[in-house]
Amino acid sequence: MSNLISGEFLALLGGALAALFAGIGSAKGVGIAGEAAAGVVSEDPNKFGQVLLLQALPGTQGIYGLLIAFIVMVKVGLLSGSMAELSVVQGASIFAACMPIAFVGLISGISQGKAAAAGVMLVGKKPSELAKGMLFAAMVETYAVLALLVSFLMLNGIQI
Repeated sequence: MSNLISGEFLALLGGALAALFAGIGSAKGVGIAGEAAAGVVSEDPNKFGQVLLLQALPGTQGIYGLLIAFIVMVKVGLLSGSMAELSVVQGASIFAACMPIAFVGLISGISQGKAAAAGVMLVGKKPSELAKGMLFAAMVETYAVLALLVSFLMLNGIQI
């Protein structure tokens, strides 16, 4: 049982959860926006390019979670083949550093998908208002970027 609660396990669990939760948020968000986009494109296929831009916006949270997971894997030596021996405190610190992007990525990805879906509907009625629709969805992105920054800075501050 003590091997399960090792520093290495906690660090990798943190990285995995960052990628998993942020990826789920992006998948849900892109799906929500995609449903709205399909409705608009069914009425006017010429709006495909505009609504595709809006659908893609919630996908960034998954990229941010993946980036943090890669940083964890590099930091602990998993990708080089020589894993560092981590104390439980070091592993828990890395785990904690992954949580901002994990949870904010989950929630903001879904929320951004809803905002992007509203932007899609705006473009459906007024195609010239694409920039406003993108801005509404991009406002949610601010919090994902802040969470990415917090996770990144926390990870960089952990000594191994």
